[in-house]
Amino acid sequence: MRLAASWPWWVTLGLAAAFAVAAGWGYLRPLATLSRWRRASLTGLRFAVFLLILLLLARPVREEPATADRPVLAILLDRSRSMGIADVAGARRLDAAVAALRDEVMPALAGHVRIDLWGVGERLEPLDLETVRPEARWSDLTGALGEIEDRYAERRMAGVVLLSDGADTGAGVPDPSTAGPAIFTVGVGARESARDREVLDLTAGRPAAAGSAVDLAFSTVGHGFDAEPFDVRVLEDGRVIRVVTVVPPGNGAVARTVVPVSPGREGPTLYTVEIPVDERDLVPANNVRSVLVPPPARPRRVLLVEGGPGYEHSFLKRVLRADPGVVVDAVIDKGRNDLGERTFYVQGAADRAEALAGGYPSTREALFRYDAVILGNVEPARLRPAQIEDTVAFVSERGGGLLVMGARSFEGRGFQATPLEPLLPLALREEGRAGVLGTGAVAGAPARIAPTPNGERHPVMRLGGGVGETVEGWAAMPALGGVVPLGPPRPGAAVLAVAAGESTARPVVAVQRFGRGRTMVFAGEASWRWQMLAPSTDTTYERFWRQAARWLGGGAPDRAALRVGGGRFAGEALRIEVAAADERYAPLTDARVRVRVRDPNGEEREHAASPRPGEPGRYAVEVAPGGRGPHRVTAVVEHAGGTLEPAEAAVLVGGADPELSEPRRHERLLRRLAEATGGRSFDLGDADRLAAAVRAGLGPPPAPVLRDAWDTVWGFLLIVGLLATEWGLRRRWGLR
Repeated sequence: MRLAASWPWWVTLGLAAAFAVAAGWGYLRPLATLSRWRRASLTGLRFAVFLLILLLLARPVREEPATADRPVLAILLDRSRSMGIADVAGARRLDAAVAALRDEVMPALAGHVRIDLWGVGERLEPLDLETVRPEARWSDLTGALGEIEDRYAERRMAGVVLLSDGADTGAGVPDPSTAGPAIFTVGVGARESARDREVLDLTAGRPAAAGSAVDLAFSTVGHGFDAEPFDVRVLEDGRVIRVVTVVPPGNGAVARTVVPVSPGREGPTLYTVEIPVDERDLVPANNVRSVLVPPPARPRRVLLVEGGPGYEHSFLKRVLRADPGVVVDAVIDKGRNDLGERTFYVQGAADRAEALAGGYPSTREALFRYDAVILGNVEPARLRPAQIEDTVAFVSERGGGLLVMGARSFEGRGFQATPLEPLLPLALREEGRAGVLGTGAVAGAPARIAPTPNGERHPVMRLGGGVGETVEGWAAMPALGGVVPLGPPRPGAAVLAVAAGESTARPVVAVQRFGRGRTMVFAGEASWRWQMLAPSTDTTYERFWRQAARWLGGGAPDRAALRVGGGRFAGEALRIEVAAADERYAPLTDARVRVRVRDPNGEEREHAASPRPGEPGRYAVEVAPGGRGPHRVTAVVEHAGGTLEPAEAAVLVGGADPELSEPRRHERLLRRLAEATGGRSFDLGDADRLAAAVRAGLGPPPAPVLRDAWDTVWGFLLIVGLLATEWGLRRRWGLR
């Protein structure tokens, strides 16, 4: 108990003296004769009342320690399967972390903080050190740290201690909040892998057509085995089809291997790459990875429009029609007949040919049935303004591909000042240059082309498995008839090839993305020379144009488009999204979407997808997979106008084990988490330094809580009691 009044001590003494004088003055000449004892008693009672009032005015307070409000220290322990790796002096990571917590960290912090223990795995759960096991299928560090911040938002925190090997295999990316509590990370496990071989990644392309080959590419690495060669088995649907001997460049160096394979014609094909387990391997589980190669997508529908008969049209149409991954409808302008009417030669499917009778689709719905459009030597005046507007929408809204080629497409003003101009990756006008670009049709002598650094790896220009093969292949090609002079690339566009051997490299092949689609310009003339003048065994001409057509139409979605995510582990939900559109590719907002999922055992379940808020035409559902292996997903979209063509996809659940990939301590992530939140990063053996850092962050002990003692009923009753006693004695002793 103490007084909270701020006046000096001499004021208190002065007031006490004044009260004493006032109390004595009241009984200096009483009306009745009083004995000395009675006068002293009455004076004392009145003085006591004055002193009590003075005491209450001085605001007596009671101090209570703040020990009941000790800050909380949340300790998170990673309990995922990677914590079961035995690389901490022969002990498992989890066991070493539990021992450090129980024997060092918690005793050093007892009495300073209140400790809450949590386990981190697929979710955040209360932790019991006696029963914890490294059995969680993945470690969602991101979700756990975010949930801790929410749980203790209203509490005073001393910080968060995270004991982990830093392998965050959750769905998100850690983004620590600087406004949250400080995170102190404790790294568990060896910084460098001991003896271990691993398949780091495995990828495969999608076959362009039934029976076509794809490249199966995988990376392997070995630690602790020096440059000792090892075998890798390649399996197709569980059957060994090839054994590859890998010679590592060195200890810890990644070896990249590409194996051509031919997937089955029907359904998805499962490919597995595995390294036979060596008894010295630290983590045998990361010796295998699988990938699911889906069947070929439907052929891309391409509309080829030529401004007149010519070699280029004949060669190009023949090459594309021989590609099983492409369906071509062709239109050739034959000029005017005797009546002055423009006539066209149309070759196409019966259900689409009627819409091409005028030389170009006259409605947006007819145009949107294609995935790519090629305009070769088409004079801009040939297209009506409405058709140009539809073509812009075809690229930006439908997501189709557009290729413009041929000198006549760029003669005069070309597509300048039309809505189509911004779509083209090369400028049609150039500041500081007189005249119109493209005028004079073809400039310069015949020119060879050379791929740019962007083009060396682009799917349109690729001629082999590596950059060297692509560069050498194009260097051996005959020269083009010429190159149309166009302007520089637009911002965001990529030039894939230029005219070789010129002081100022003129773009020949350029591409860009526009809206949801893709566009391309081919400024060369007479590309058929690549086939006519090259050896008969050379397939560069065919390969280039087929790759260009597939790339242009490859990104065009169907009216019902399906995307499947998740399923990295057995048990992780499949996140299925469906986009539905009408004939004009406007979002279908009133559709009924049903999703069927067939698991590896052939069992099929149906689920209803719900609209995604704020995303018209998009529907989503999460589905629990039926174990490891390939799953077939089919989406059926029904709406007032009928039922769309079902969308199908294949997804592999558990094809790899990210939890045991790269089985070392991920120091960079742990350090970033600590630094971003004002914490620090420690090793497992630094329990004393960790405890000191946590205590230092607590600051001075909280001030005691002051509770007023003057505004209680007891003070009031005491004053009333003293005054009543004085009044009673006065009456008894003859005073009024």
